[in-house]
Amino acid sequence: MAVVTLDTIGVKCPQPVLKIAVIAPGMKPGDILEVAGDCPTFERDIRAWCLRLHKVLLSVREEGNNVKKIQIQF
Repeated sequence: MAVVTLDTIGVKCPQPVLKIAVIAPGMKPGDILEVAGDCPTFERDIRAWCLRLHKVLLSVREEGNNVKKIQIQF
């Protein structure tokens, strides 16, 4: 199991989801992607992406300065 991090701070939606979509094909079952972002719709967009593609949203953490870190399990 690998943990991959993706920093999308300062990137406006829908770019964070598009960046996840680029990384997703290289992820193996059980791998975790941790994405940091500060876009106002960041969490909502990631939740929708996980539901649509049947990925597990493990956690959402507030990091301050409107930054959230979301962990997705593949």
